[in-house]
Amino acid sequence: MSQWLQRHASTRVQLGLAAAAGAVVASSIIFTATAIHRRRATEALKASIPDISAEHHAIPLTEYGGPVRETITTKEDERAAVIAARARKGDYDEELILEQLARNRVFLKDDGLAKVRNAFVVVVGLGGVGSHCVAALARSGVSRIRIIDFDQVTLSSLNRHALATLADVGTPKVHCVRRRLEQICPWARIDCRNELLSSESTEALLSSWDYELKHDEDGREPDWVVDAIDNIDSKVALLQYCAVNGIKVISAMGAGCKSDPTRIHVGDISTSVEDPLCKATRRRLRVKGIKDGIPVVFSTEKPGEGKAELLPIADEEVEKGGVDKLGVLPEFRVRILPVLGTMPAVFGYTVANHVICSIAGYPMDYRLGEKGREKLYDGVLATLQALEERLVRSTDGQDAVGLRIPVTRDDVAYLLDEVFRGKSVISGLGTRLALIRWRKPAGGFQVDPEYLPEGQKMIKLPLTDLVVMTKEEAQRHEKQVLRGGAEPEDLYDSGVLLQVKKRHDEEEAYEKYR
Repeated sequence: MSQWLQRHASTRVQLGLAAAAGAVVASSIIFTATAIHRRRATEALKASIPDISAEHHAIPLTEYGGPVRETITTKEDERAAVIAARARKGDYDEELILEQLARNRVFLKDDGLAKVRNAFVVVVGLGGVGSHCVAALARSGVSRIRIIDFDQVTLSSLNRHALATLADVGTPKVHCVRRRLEQICPWARIDCRNELLSSESTEALLSSWDYELKHDEDGREPDWVVDAIDNIDSKVALLQYCAVNGIKVISAMGAGCKSDPTRIHVGDISTSVEDPLCKATRRRLRVKGIKDGIPVVFSTEKPGEGKAELLPIADEEVEKGGVDKLGVLPEFRVRILPVLGTMPAVFGYTVANHVICSIAGYPMDYRLGEKGREKLYDGVLATLQALEERLVRSTDGQDAVGLRIPVTRDDVAYLLDEVFRGKSVISGLGTRLALIRWRKPAGGFQVDPEYLPEGQKMIKLPLTDLVVMTKEEAQRHEKQVLRGGAEPEDLYDSGVLLQVKKRHDEEEAYEKYR
């Protein structure tokens, strides 16, 4: 019986192995045949592509996969391009231009309109905000406009884009905008730059006008630059370059998650509130030494119950890891930003309005000034100076006359407004504020010997050692922690300790931008 089982089992194993071997061979033959077929099909397809010649043109692609130059999509576009080319050469009746600009002419007067028509404006970013802005500039008479954007029109762009149509989906935004503007203002010269603005390319992209030059235009610099970028690195690079080089620039901040057009304001970047994008931009600029002087358009609308919020990244994408690789570019946003289509238009028109009135010399009554908090900053700095002098005198009988602390008024403003959001880290109150050390230094409050040979009395005081409290809270903290033997952990609950750590960690993260 056992021999019979062994003989039949061996036969079944042999048949199974033979079947498996046959399947492997068959699969190999199929895959090989498929590969050969694909290779032949690819070779045939390549062979069918004609060589570049007068009849067959090739359009090079950008590094982002888009065509470098525009394509004419309709006969109307082709006709408009021909008319625009002639108009830019002067073959367009001046009376027709003035008739089209008649309403602006009576508003700005002849001198104001002449300044607008003679202006050179650069618009960076042609999304919802930038497209409405550039359309308003061209319709108002600006005749030299350089538009910069690396991106293409997407289907989701159409809820807020001023000039794109369904036929433009997949084409570069700069060419889409130029085609439409040629049909509206054929005399305007639109210099398209299908490029990404970065710290390396900013100087070239903001250079003097060099597109279809006329005899009196050599070397003309931009009158205004419009920042309609939503990427923080590119935005900061542009604003820093303009501030350092004395170029007039206005920046559009976040229109996402906003719905109240009555809350949109124009103000100095130092005055903006309730705008996360502006806050991040302002903080990055401040650590580079730029704290004001840049007009911005921002919304003071607060988030609330039932209002739009930034959508989270899908859990499956987070689980895969490498979320930073999901963006088109490094540091580029990877989440869908909720945008009500009307709000970018309001932002764009507000930006254009400011630029047009500024160029024309038209009076602008809204304020672009400071917060008026200089006295507050000076008072907080003086209080901190007095505190450090008291602490030095209380340590080994040191002389505190002439003591200097490495903290400036700008540092105080930065800590109060940006790091601690204008509130006490202990109670959350925003009045009668003071800066004070969080912990007692390990070696006590000693004058730094490194500067004594130079006749300077300095004490080490990193910004990451300071916190904001009310004056009453600071007095208690000084008595129990800085002069006494207590540690912050002995006085404050876990919520306060966590908040202080969070603020100090944020400041350390921003140190790399200094």
